[in-house]
Amino acid sequence: MRQVLAAALLGVVSAAAFEPLALPGVMLLAVAGYLFVVRTLRDAPVRRVLLVGLVFGLAFMGPLIWWMNAVDPWAWVALVAIEALLISLITWVLRAAVQASWWPLWAAAVWIAGEQLRGSFPLTGFPWGRLAHTAIDARFEGWVRLVALPATSFLMALTAGLLVVAVTQRRVLVLAVAVAIPSIGLLLPVGIADGGATRTVAVVQGNTPGPFLQWPRAEIFRLHVAETERIDRPVDAVIWPENGSDLDVLNNAYARDEVTRLSREVGAPILVGAILDGPSPDTAYNASVLVDENGPKQDVYLKQYPVPYGEYVPFREQLGSLVPRFDRDIPRDILAGDEPGAMTLDGLTIGLTICWDIAYDGAVHGAVDLGAEMLAVQTSNASFMDFGQGVQPQQQWAISRLRAIETGRWVAVASTNGISGIVDPEGHVVGRAPEKEPATVIADVQAAEGTTPATRYGSWWTMVIYVMSVAGWVLGKRQLRRSGREDAGHHPDLQRG
Repeated sequence: MRQVLAAALLGVVSAAAFEPLALPGVMLLAVAGYLFVVRTLRDAPVRRVLLVGLVFGLAFMGPLIWWMNAVDPWAWVALVAIEALLISLITWVLRAAVQASWWPLWAAAVWIAGEQLRGSFPLTGFPWGRLAHTAIDARFEGWVRLVALPATSFLMALTAGLLVVAVTQRRVLVLAVAVAIPSIGLLLPVGIADGGATRTVAVVQGNTPGPFLQWPRAEIFRLHVAETERIDRPVDAVIWPENGSDLDVLNNAYARDEVTRLSREVGAPILVGAILDGPSPDTAYNASVLVDENGPKQDVYLKQYPVPYGEYVPFREQLGSLVPRFDRDIPRDILAGDEPGAMTLDGLTIGLTICWDIAYDGAVHGAVDLGAEMLAVQTSNASFMDFGQGVQPQQQWAISRLRAIETGRWVAVASTNGISGIVDPEGHVVGRAPEKEPATVIADVQAAEGTTPATRYGSWWTMVIYVMSVAGWVLGKRQLRRSGREDAGHHPDLQRG
């Protein structure tokens, strides 16, 4: 029972490491405490191990993604339950890894393999709550540019394991290594990846006209048109948010003509976040469309990771009668794009991500591979801004800052009503719009003509971590079997059994 209670407490503490509290270093201590608890489960039955993992997962993910209630309370319950079950399974593997020699290495690998699993399964996964997401402003962000987010999570988990060894075994040298890892992170260089020409970028936040989804069709579009008309200085590119146009700017003549006129008047191309008609009446695309003075371009970027039960309904046929709001609020399924995106606006190549795309390594690194010299995050967090204190946009904003450091690129975040702003390649906020107000953030950004070690080799580090996680599980299982035989040798009753 003490182990279960400890897991619950540590789960809640883990959530406090993320926005809105974002207590620096707390996640490191929580993971260290959890690894200590898991080590005490060596002789525990599997059901207790799974229970401890389940309780930790519920206590961690429940508060962390409380904002999911903005979509639907049952969506929050279902997502927390799925994530907790996955964490429970990871804990079962972790119980073996922490018994092997040099266990902090193997345990760290298992933890990160678990993060990657949660970020890809079920459906497209849910890459929230990664250790590296707490690295910003916590002495680990320097590592992000060198080894990418997964390997940064590995170093953080490794540090937590080393702290357990240092405290429980009073190993001064191990403590020194645990202190050295974040200390080195402070010294690692961050910044632009081979800076090139400078361009002026405008991020437009048109705001929303009332409670979520309670506005007339085309009203969001008109608000973003009005805010763009207020730009009173020369700019090279204008970025609208996801759903900045709730009209199809390719097929709707009014929307197409208005944005074309705007581009001509502002003197710059506009990257429009728009909902486009799909191949059938019950489908659509969440897209980025480039519009210049000659009109929209046919080459568009399609959001790669639409949100299940937020933008499309898996198993709609089976669930539609059980949950009528799915058909009411999500009448069309957003179809996923299958390629990363980059578009060139007035000589500046911008890597494209839409909302939660920014949390997926493949979408970000893929854009850089296409030659992106900066990144754009087009997002529509209106439902989350209207719920509670806008915690989800805060968490997404922190991830966007980390991506700036990781890729060595400026990042522009355009949201319908917050959080919008521009971040430099060191993760510093250069400009930020007030929330729930029409606003435009304008900044001079420098094109990144090179790449960082993270974007070049990050996937290789991830593969190494996968291999280590399997090795750690095998070595730990072997150690558990050996320990079981040794225990049996010292207990005649067990030997006879």
